[in-house]
Amino acid sequence: MSEPQDDRPGERTPMPAADPPHLLNRERSILDFNRRVLAQARRADVPLLERLRYLCIVSSNLDEFFEVRFADTLEAARRPGSGTSAGDVTAIARAAHALVDEHYAVFNDEVMPALAAQGIVILNHADRDAEQRRWVAQFFHREVQPLLVPIGLDPSHPFPQVANKSLHFIVQLGGTDAFGRENSIAIVKVPRVLPRVIRLPERLAGPGRQAFVLLTSVIRAHLDELFPGRTVEAFSQFRVTRDSDLEVDEDDVTNLRQALRSELSTRHFGRAIRLEVVASCPPVLSDFLRSQFALPEDALYRVHGPVNLVRLNTLIDLTHAPALHFPPHEPVWPQGRLPRGRKVMDCIAERDILLHHPFESFDTVVQFLREAVEDPNVLAIRQTIYRTGSESVLMDLLLEAARRGKEVLAVVELKARFDEEANINWAERLEAVGAQVVYGIVGLKTHAKLLLVTRKEGRRLRRYAHLSTGNYNPKTARLYTDLGFLTADPDLTADAEAVFQHLASLNPLARPRQLLVAPFNLHSRWMELIARVAESARCGRPARIVVKCNALTDPDLIEALVAAGQAGVRIDLIVRGACMLAPGVPGATERIRVRSVVGRFLEHTRVIYFRWGERDSDEALYLSSADWMSRNMLRRIEIAWPLRDAALRQRVIDECLVPYLHDELDAWRLLPDGRYERVATQGRSAQAALLRRY
Repeated sequence: MSEPQDDRPGERTPMPAADPPHLLNRERSILDFNRRVLAQARRADVPLLERLRYLCIVSSNLDEFFEVRFADTLEAARRPGSGTSAGDVTAIARAAHALVDEHYAVFNDEVMPALAAQGIVILNHADRDAEQRRWVAQFFHREVQPLLVPIGLDPSHPFPQVANKSLHFIVQLGGTDAFGRENSIAIVKVPRVLPRVIRLPERLAGPGRQAFVLLTSVIRAHLDELFPGRTVEAFSQFRVTRDSDLEVDEDDVTNLRQALRSELSTRHFGRAIRLEVVASCPPVLSDFLRSQFALPEDALYRVHGPVNLVRLNTLIDLTHAPALHFPPHEPVWPQGRLPRGRKVMDCIAERDILLHHPFESFDTVVQFLREAVEDPNVLAIRQTIYRTGSESVLMDLLLEAARRGKEVLAVVELKARFDEEANINWAERLEAVGAQVVYGIVGLKTHAKLLLVTRKEGRRLRRYAHLSTGNYNPKTARLYTDLGFLTADPDLTADAEAVFQHLASLNPLARPRQLLVAPFNLHSRWMELIARVAESARCGRPARIVVKCNALTDPDLIEALVAAGQAGVRIDLIVRGACMLAPGVPGATERIRVRSVVGRFLEHTRVIYFRWGERDSDEALYLSSADWMSRNMLRRIEIAWPLRDAALRQRVIDECLVPYLHDELDAWRLLPDGRYERVATQGRSAQAALLRRY
């Protein structure tokens, strides 16, 4: 495998170090990943509307950080002996505040002025001329005001229920109400059905311009009309982020689907974690809100702009400016082993097929399942379902398979965070047409990506399988880098069948021939292989480890890598997101390098490479559904499988490892103190090279 060239120094992003010196704080590492995403919004070589999209992605990621990660941190700080202190919480909150401030600075000072220079503007009330104000007023009276019900607070009108991430206004009023009382605080809920971004008609935008107004600006301009006879003395938008993890005791429920559906109704009203208000919000109002939600001072975020930048995705969709987007990319049909026009199953029968998304089309997988549904000789179809979306051609095909009388087994992961409702709906629809639906194993999420087809061929049954590093979601398959593997290998397909049998019957998992399965043998196998490579280094033989994954936080794997590095193994870790292993620490991790690649596509492939000698047989390359996190190794059903075909193995090395080790433009280097440093501001890009290649 080619060796990486020396990296060049570049810009840095700050992140404090943790103790011990080679183990970093996970939450701060997650925040720093989002700082790397934010850096994409600052790049002059990224199209402007894509820069705005990166801002929206950061906003969405931060929402999930507070809903899940920070909520867990707060809970851990309450438990004695958890290892998380009040000081840790304060430090993480401080880092989050700094990131939010930087986020809005990029929005206000860089991206929006650049869009305005291209004739794309968001008009505040003060920016609108008389005709534009008349149009906004008409829109408010026609579309908005009928849906607004302001609530004046008094003993018979208590503070209303505020759902997670919903938009509200708090208003301080002068004068008295209809009964002569001086109740001074009112709350206005903004319904989710209202559009957050409104495009002005072309005739009002001005020559060569596309003009928009935000719903918050429309309401702000007409707040006084909601309170006739009173004066609006102060106001602010506000938004509360709540703990959104669903709490279901799987050992104490008889029907997980019913329990989760019931729990979904309460998700929006979990414990308050973060309060966002606009920067101009008077302290009297922000203090009042904090008291209502029982939040400390550091949970208050004053933002210089809309309290939810995620909604600006609508502006991207409404804007007509193709030149301000990435050039369109249409995934290609894989050639070579899978010529167009031939049946996919016929090709799989001849040899294994590797798919590299989004460069190669996910339609191949759809076609594989469609052939299975339409083929009268296919008797059974089994599939794991993690994230498919509310609309899915694959799920529609499974429904059709069941209607045609095929044996369909769907392992639906009901606890896939924020996809619970969609998965519950699919489970109910599949059951309604006669498919067998199970929900995996109590206490474990089924994150493995498997599709197995059993076909009668003469007097025998033959299995065909698809294994993947990513989800069965055609939309994300165009946005994420993932690897899919189509095979009729008897060992692998028998292992896949054993996994489905285990998930459905709860019988012990048959000893796998090739497949690694968490929580059974995946973690231990990684530990064994790391130890084997370390021993090779101690004996003076070639020793190399390269891991590409989304997160590295498992303490045992980290310590094993550290020990291997100390034994002389050269280790490269390509970790997109959170990485708790600090490289280059004197006396500990000098032989370990860590880099993160953030580009046009979300890096999602998991590739693990080991070499422990000079012979061709002294290397192994695995693809996996699992990141190197404790939850994936011990609390999920995950898979990894070896690539035994030498040509396919070399292809993965050439496409998924070497280019990323040499990436300059999209790569960041992790430093010993936990900070990330951009490798370069120009040069090679792995993703751009793959786009050209395909």
